[in-house]
Amino acid sequence: MINSKKIKIITLNIHKGFLFSKKNSTLDKIKSNIRELGADLVCLQEVVGQHPELAKKAQFEFLADQIWSHYAYGKNAIYSKGHHGNAILSHFPFIKHENFDISNYKLERRGILHGIVQSPVWQNTRLHVMTLHLDLMSWGRKRQLEKLCRLIEHHVPQDEPLIVCGDFNDWREQVSNYLKEKAGLTEAHLNQCGCHARTFPASLPLLKLDRLYVRGLEVESISLLNSGPWRELSDHLALFAELRF
Repeated sequence: MINSKKIKIITLNIHKGFLFSKKNSTLDKIKSNIRELGADLVCLQEVVGQHPELAKKAQFEFLADQIWSHYAYGKNAIYSKGHHGNAILSHFPFIKHENFDISNYKLERRGILHGIVQSPVWQNTRLHVMTLHLDLMSWGRKRQLEKLCRLIEHHVPQDEPLIVCGDFNDWREQVSNYLKEKAGLTEAHLNQCGCHARTFPASLPLLKLDRLYVRGLEVESISLLNSGPWRELSDHLALFAELRF
């Protein structure tokens, strides 16, 4: 472990950049509010890569512009007018990024976006970041979690720090014990606060769907962003954490 190396990270399902109407984009507000946090890494789900009615340019490019110099996008759902998926925005350069298909059937495409970032001040330490959006059905999530654990086993060395975050759709709260046992992952909010965060729906959060898991990192703080404008950016609330090597 390396001391005094702090990372700020946020995870948010952005609901394709609108809340109630496709004509009323929330992207400007999402960008300005995340920027105020000073996040080093931004992990997003339901990001539109191409769609003439929802985005003049790729949403991840719009959000990253002039703030995060590096980004990666994993295209998952493809339809006649475009596609959407997961994205990672980063202050740190990517050594590599890859999107893994974990879909269970053609009508509901899902993926895990895996990025490896590195900074000169980290003394050659590589940080693995995975962001995902799991199935609505329990049996589908189980299969996808098995695929996630295999990916971690094959692509993430035990001595390199790892973050896995996103929309797990785990309203029955079964995922954390499984990932702790199979992959050594700790859920940050559960570890710090004694419970998973209620993130959905943003207007009246009841369900604990969104998670931020770590391995090989210390959690300095974890916050559920549930006040003021954060309730008006998406149908999900965001999680924001400060981590240290």
